[in-house]
Amino acid sequence: MSTEAANAGRLRARALFRRWPTVAGLAFAAGYVFRITTGLEPAPILVAALVIYLGTAALGRPGAAWPLFFAAAAVIVLTRAALPGVQPSWVLFALGVPLLGYGLARRAFRPLWGLPLQTLLFAVVGGLAAIGPLLGAETGGLLIAAGLLAHAALDVHLLRTGRLVPRSMAEFCVVLDTALAVAITAVVAPN
Repeated sequence: MSTEAANAGRLRARALFRRWPTVAGLAFAAGYVFRITTGLEPAPILVAALVIYLGTAALGRPGAAWPLFFAAAAVIVLTRAALPGVQPSWVLFALGVPLLGYGLARRAFRPLWGLPLQTLLFAVVGGLAAIGPLLGAETGGLLIAAGLLAHAALDVHLLRTGRLVPRSMAEFCVVLDTALAVAITAVVAPN
């Protein structure tokens, strides 16, 4: 192998490593996309994203985003394993309430894009995602897809501004949310 080819390979590897959130988002989406049959399956992922961002704002620590992500993923897996009849979205939504309470107790009312906006998104979008499965596959699925796209739009803004969560989390979520929304739409959109 020539030195030039080896250097080109290292440059590609470095570029890929810098984009690890995109790669991780694609990998996570790929593992999930092929299990979407009704469009309702990604509801817990949307609620988890909202709880993670609410928790980050409530705690006032952007670095809490990734630990909250892994905690939310564990809640989804454990709820599905231990409580098969219970929607993980509802469990996640319930766990977001104490985080909100903590943020309110901290009086984390500023900046407005922090706890105030995240509370509104948690209540409205999270509530719609939590009740989405009750609305049927097509309506609920499209509602969840719209929520995912709205969250992806927020992530694009957060990626550009560096606010609320680490840029790696925002990049990961843009890719994951968009891929899941497209997959849901492909499954449930009327022909």
